[in-house]
This record gives sequence, C-alpha cells and structure tokens, in this order.
Amino acid sequence: MSANPAASAPVSRHRRPGIAPEFSDWLARLPWWLLVTILLGLLTLYSIMSDEKTGNAFRAIVPGIIVTLRTALLGYSIALVIGLFAGLGRTALNPVISNITSFYVEIVRGIPILVLLLYVAFVGVPLLMGQLNQLGAMTGNEWLSKLTPRNFPNEWRVVLALAFAYGAFEAENFRAGIQSIDKGQIEAARALGMNYLQTMRHIVLPQAIRRILPTLGNDFISMLKDSSLVSVLGVEDITQLARLYASSTFVFLQSYSVLAFMYLTMTILLSRGVRWMEFKLAQGRT
Repeated sequence: MSANPAASAPVSRHRRPGIAPEFSDWLARLPWWLLVTILLGLLTLYSIMSDEKTGNAFRAIVPGIIVTLRTALLGYSIALVIGLFAGLGRTALNPVISNITSFYVEIVRGIPILVLLLYVAFVGVPLLMGQLNQLGAMTGNEWLSKLTPRNFPNEWRVVLALAFAYGAFEAENFRAGIQSIDKGQIEAARALGMNYLQTMRHIVLPQAIRRILPTLGNDFISMLKDSSLVSVLGVEDITQLARLYASSTFVFLQSYSVLAFMYLTMTILLSRGVRWMEFKLAQGRT
C-alpha cells in the first residue's frame, strides 16, 4: 500500500511573503488611537466652522487659553526651582536639611491639589499679607502696611499652589536623577579638587537633568491639565469660560466638547514633543 504523498509531505511553518502579510503588519503598526483622535479633532473643527452653536462656544472660550498657558508656564517654572532645591536637600548629607525637605515632599504629596489650592488661596495668602503688614509697621513702609489679600490676584494664588504642589513631585524626580549618577564620577570630581557646588553644577546636574527630561515634560502636561482648577477661584481660563457660557446659554454639549478639544489638542502636541525628546535622547546615548 503506497503512502499518500500529500499526507507525508512536510508542512512549511512559514508562508511565502506576499502583499497580504505585509499589509497586515503595516495595519498592526498603525497608531489607531492617534488616527481616531485626529478624526474626532477634524470633526470638531468642522463643527466649529459649520455649526453656529459650536462656533459661538469656541469664540467664547478661546480667549481663556492665554490664562491657561500662562498659569501652567509660571507655575511649572517656579515648581522646577522649588523641586531642584528640594531634590538637592533630599540627597544632602546634613540630616537637618534632609529631614526638612523630606517633610515638605511627603506632606505635600499626600494632600490633593484642590485642597492645597484652597488652603493657599484662603489661608496662606491672608497669613502672608498679615506678616507683610507687621513688617511694614515695623519698618515704616506704608505700602506693605496697607496690603490686603485683595491685592493678591486669584491667578497668582493658583500659580503658587500649583508650584508648591508640583515642586514636591519634581523634588523626587531630581533626587532620582541625582542618585542615578555613578558615585565614581562624584569621587573623581572631588579628587580633582571640586567642592560640592562645583560637582553638582558641572558633573551631576547636567547628566541628571538629561535623564529626567522626559519625566519633567510629562509633569508639565499634568500641570497644564491641573491648571483647570483655577476655575474654582473664578479665574477666567478656558474651563471657567466654558462653564460660564454653558450655564448662560444652556449649550452644554457644544461648550464642553470644545473645551475637551482644546485640552486634548494641547496635551497631544506636548506629548508628541516629549516622545520626540525621548527619541533624541535615546539616539544621543547610542
């Protein structure tokens, strides 16, 4: 009895390359989430240009984008300064400095940003104004003695609160970056006669900042979204303007769709920038 040739022939595990497998691989590599997001953005843009309600909502909300960006940029700039010094304090050999900065980081990271914002706005600023009034009375400075909480705009209260909150997160980023540097480089710098500040400035910090740069970029995106909390104090950013327009016209769908579109556009552009930065840094290490 002869064997069936078809049954005895070995079956190849690899198909001959053709158009279909290559096309399926190309489809698998496509960033579908980004394509869907772009499609939704284009639909929103079309609605803004063609639909009267959506267009009116956009024109009412878009002036607040300057306040949103200004709050995020100022808050994050101050947060980086606070985080740098707090991160250096966390790695300091002096136990007093290390414990003070650790206390700040752990306490602030355990408080919700909204609670911290309300505390800074309605407790911290009045206390600060009171101390400045006393200083003005002692020094004879009439301007300081007449300061009141009303002289401190709500937008700046939000900036301080966000800076104080994110300063704690950036402190941990800087601490991790500093501790990631090989101790041998620090010892070599000391052997060359560099003191602590010179070692940090010329050896440690340039490398540490380069390593944590993508993380810092992601934190800025988070602060941009958290800047919407300024609406709690009545500051007219895009969130507050959307709330005011929706409540006065009862056009809730279009108002909040435009608001979400604005935040999504800003965050996606920034996240793409962070990814590009990560790619460039990875190229620099190879």
